[in-house]
Amino acid sequence: MGYEPKFTVTSHLLKIIEEIATFRERILAATVQVPWIPALQKDARVKNTHASTAIEGNPLTLEEVKILEEGGTLSARSKRSKQEVLNYFAALKFIERSTAIKKVTEKDLLKLHKIIAKDVMDQGDFGKYRKIEVRVGHYFPPKSKEVPRMMKDLIVWWNTGSAKWSPVISSAILHYRFEAIHPFGDGNGRVGRALAMWELYRRGFDTHHIFSVDEVYWENRQRYYSALDQVDKQEGDLTGWLEYSAEALHLTLENVLQRIDQLSLSYDNKSLILMPKQERLLNLLRDKRAMAPKDIWDALDISKQGALDLLKPLIEAGLVKRVGTRKSGKYMLA
Repeated sequence: MGYEPKFTVTSHLLKIIEEIATFRERILAATVQVPWIPALQKDARVKNTHASTAIEGNPLTLEEVKILEEGGTLSARSKRSKQEVLNYFAALKFIERSTAIKKVTEKDLLKLHKIIAKDVMDQGDFGKYRKIEVRVGHYFPPKSKEVPRMMKDLIVWWNTGSAKWSPVISSAILHYRFEAIHPFGDGNGRVGRALAMWELYRRGFDTHHIFSVDEVYWENRQRYYSALDQVDKQEGDLTGWLEYSAEALHLTLENVLQRIDQLSLSYDNKSLILMPKQERLLNLLRDKRAMAPKDIWDALDISKQGALDLLKPLIEAGLVKRVGTRKSGKYMLA
């Protein structure tokens, strides 16, 4: 008998999904042919990687994860901590390249686990189902001999039954069911969250890859774990978990909209689109309050004329102002 999730589409869940759809439409409308999409994508990639690895105990900070994403080094950190992060970046690239896959196979899932868990597993083999029995807190996942069959059923459901539900629902079901089976000796949390993201990509929900729901899970890990645990306590009923996951995605989209508002500002009844370096400049001014011209072009690694070209539209839009004398003037937020 195949897998069939048990849940109820409550009025609360339906309301959240409807609001999510509205947020998503606003985001899509605001991100049509804009130059700062790469900045949003980088933010999401870094935040997802930091959050998903931190949930599992990785000690690297968000800033350190960002350094690794940019190709930098962290000599003071353990090799394993860095490898976990680099593996997750590689896994995100894998699912980004795999959004067009019509039918996910067991081979695809094993490859994803191999990417995520390579050289960082405490038990079991990467890219292979577990041959051991495991325990997750008070929860005892299925016996190892049952894993291949249960994973086969889940993959069949993913390729067929999931399509009749909103991706908000199907991604949450996939996430929970994978964690419940716990098919690998290690790395299940990271793989499960990556699968949920992959579902949002495959279903065309996050077309730009700019959402970071794992960040919401990380910010309140206790509630995340509690929501997962409640399913078992409710005898497999996923309703509460679906509501929680939808609320997390709702908050994620709210955060993205706020980020977009920071990037796109009103200017002479037109849309002033902030270039990445203009955004960096505004962040620098928030941190330092006022900066001399030379400090600006040094910080942004651009020429004097390049700095002036960045500053001009910001000044005209009333976002930045110059203070002080002609010779010793500085720039600050208006």
